[in-house]
Amino acid sequence: MSESMSQQNAIRANALRSPSLLIGGLITLVFITLALLSFVWTPHDALSVNIMERLKPISGDYWLGTDQYGRDLFSMIMLGARNSIAVALVAVGIGMGLGVPIGTWAAARGGWLDEALMRTGDFIFAFPALISAIMITALLGPGAINAIIAIGIFNIPVFARLARGAALSLWTRDFILAARLSGKNAVHITWEHILPNIANLLIVQGTIQFSLGILAEASLSYVGLGTQPPMPSWGKMLFEAQTMMAFAPQLAIIPGLAIIFTVLGLNLLGDGLRDVLDPKTRQRQDGDLLS
Repeated sequence: MSESMSQQNAIRANALRSPSLLIGGLITLVFITLALLSFVWTPHDALSVNIMERLKPISGDYWLGTDQYGRDLFSMIMLGARNSIAVALVAVGIGMGLGVPIGTWAAARGGWLDEALMRTGDFIFAFPALISAIMITALLGPGAINAIIAIGIFNIPVFARLARGAALSLWTRDFILAARLSGKNAVHITWEHILPNIANLLIVQGTIQFSLGILAEASLSYVGLGTQPPMPSWGKMLFEAQTMMAFAPQLAIIPGLAIIFTVLGLNLLGDGLRDVLDPKTRQRQDGDLLS
């Protein structure tokens, strides 16, 4: 118990002195708060078209101005955050929920099953993520649900390979051999010993795939295969701003910055979590401080 508490205290201490974790967590929290707040409140109706208010500058009434249709940009950014985060979060959940069991199962079974699953993953990786997503959404049709399916399918081999590699390194450890000698089967060992020891890696990879999912959703929406009108999407806002760049560049700059800062925040959060949760990184940092 005392050893567990000391480890938790060390993690808290490392978290407090990790600028990546603090900055990334703050940026991510801001956008998640905006997304959640959009369910109950926005400064204006983001779906309401009012040509009389088109291209209004930043003011007390319109915090980020309006677009060419008179829609409030700040309200659209809030709804866009909701859509992007929801799509990416569910897609990562699909990838992790299916990929981790596949990877740990392959590591436990080995043999031809392991080889077949990994070669299938290699085949999926042969296609770039965005191209795969475009192919799937083009086949299934445009929309947020199909974008989730497309992004989620690509995430499955990512988590499967990570879980398999991490699990294989544990199956030869002494405590796993002791568990096998005690009569535990592969399922019990995986659940009780493998998953708790690879959870840190999965959490860090999850934040990275989350940021990639937001980029993929914006890309699909940009080409018309993601979130469909009238629901706002950061990628769709960028597409609609193309013809307005000469005299209203803020229409592209604002959603572009939203994408950049959200992805940056998640990447910083992932780096910070890796530094805090990885024992080797913690030991290296502690050694640097002592020296």
